[in-house]
Amino acid sequence: MFNTLQQNFCSPLTLAFGLGIVAKLIRSDLALPRDAYSTLSIYLLLALGLKGGVELSHAALSEVWAPALATLALGVITPLTSYAVLRKFGRFDAADAAGIAAHYGSVSAVTFIAAQQFALSQGMPAEGYMSTLLTLLESPGIHIALLIGALQSSRDRLAVDAPAPRPTAEVVHEILASRSMVLLVGGLVIGYLTGPTGYEPVKPFFEGLFKGVLTIFLLEMGVMAAARLGDLRAVGVFLIGFGILMPIFHGALAVMLGHAVGMSVGGSAVLGAMAASASYIAAPPAVRMTLPQANPTYYLTASLAITFPFNLLAGIPLYFAFARWLGSGG
Repeated sequence: MFNTLQQNFCSPLTLAFGLGIVAKLIRSDLALPRDAYSTLSIYLLLALGLKGGVELSHAALSEVWAPALATLALGVITPLTSYAVLRKFGRFDAADAAGIAAHYGSVSAVTFIAAQQFALSQGMPAEGYMSTLLTLLESPGIHIALLIGALQSSRDRLAVDAPAPRPTAEVVHEILASRSMVLLVGGLVIGYLTGPTGYEPVKPFFEGLFKGVLTIFLLEMGVMAAARLGDLRAVGVFLIGFGILMPIFHGALAVMLGHAVGMSVGGSAVLGAMAASASYIAAPPAVRMTLPQANPTYYLTASLAITFPFNLLAGIPLYFAFARWLGSGG
């Protein structure tokens, strides 16, 4: 376990993220231009979808259906357990609990990519269809948490003077038409239709540059995460503990589910990292539209300044070690 953690801490991805944090703390002017950040995110998401689609094109349905069902189950379990813990133990109101739960019910694509790269570095790569599972986990948790929050907020009349939430159909459209969903799903379809032969001409661009682009992207993520460190005082000790312990619980559950449906050690570990992650791209706009009374300091700080760094630095090696332990017979 110690060697695994050491390897993760010394990887270019983790060190670039750390450099971004240091740069922000020393008040450097280091930051990617907004257009560059958007371009890198488009590249990463499309590359992810394309590769997943190519792998899916020669994967048997019998190999995919059980992991897909397990992933959908996680998409239901993670927002419900997050909401229940936040309400019962954190004493958050319905809107704030649902807003945070929506982030933890969805998935961080960057955490997913980092987990895939980590599993690959350990010589135990995840299954090729993992990008399909990522797409399945992207939005159900958001919808479930927001629906609970909207209904409970209305029932408790916690936000009488707040703007009326947008219709559910509009919110669903906004999420499904978001950049991340279009690129992931579109990439999967393109990769599936072209297959390995059609993918070959563009493979050097989408795979040869992938790790380098991801390193630069994580440098910027470090800057963004450090920008929210000052909010840790506002979110309180409970939310800091929630942002660490809840991912461990969800990650362990997902690793066990992955192992139960026959996934490899690498695949189970990546599934664990997916379930343990918190969205900070798709979830925030959906929460702002549906539950405008929810406090952004809570859900953004928890997902970006607590859970994302924890998973990148310690969570991913932890889920991998647990998956390897299960794979060796416990």
